[in-house]
Amino acid sequence: MNAIVDQLVSAFFIFLRSAIGIALRPYETYRSIIRRQNVWELFYIAAIMIMYFAGASLIKTAALRPFLLTARFTTLAAGATATYILAVSFLWYTTTRVGGNGSLRALAIGWAYTLLPTVIWFLMTSVLYVAVPPPRTTRFLGLLFSGIYLVFSTVLLYWKVILGYLTLRFAMRLDLGKILLIATVSSPVFAVYSYIMYKLGIFRIPFI
Repeated sequence: MNAIVDQLVSAFFIFLRSAIGIALRPYETYRSIIRRQNVWELFYIAAIMIMYFAGASLIKTAALRPFLLTARFTTLAAGATATYILAVSFLWYTTTRVGGNGSLRALAIGWAYTLLPTVIWFLMTSVLYVAVPPPRTTRFLGLLFSGIYLVFSTVLLYWKVILGYLTLRFAMRLDLGKILLIATVSSPVFAVYSYIMYKLGIFRIPFI
């Protein structure tokens, strides 16, 4: 038990340093993440996602009924978990087909860190949903809000793309050409999967 606690405490500080590093120094930080391959860091990424899903369930469920809140939370958590597993599995399969020679463990840890921009975007959207609920006006303040929201969303998307590239670069040791090939193959697959999740009412925006 003490060994597990020690591992979790150590991983907590490593995770904090890595979370800051992927924003300020993504290249060096990702190289360290992949070299460590510390699965304990996944605990804190999962914890952040669980806290977000709990909060989102409270925001999106009109009535504070335990059954509805639990059902919504379970749906979001299960959907995100399934998406993560399928994404890692699909990327593992495709990257190994084009000559990737990394490890599944490294790929899983690297891809988990790409979920941080996703969680930040969803959290921002939920907070704004409460602070500035729709419908939003077409006046100056409404347009300014929409512009800031669009810019912030674009920055987070760009950040996520960089982290995805670094995951494939370091975890699977692929060059730029092969990474672009993987992106070309993966995009329609993820698009179809996202549409299915949307039709099922789990995520309107893909939690990938």
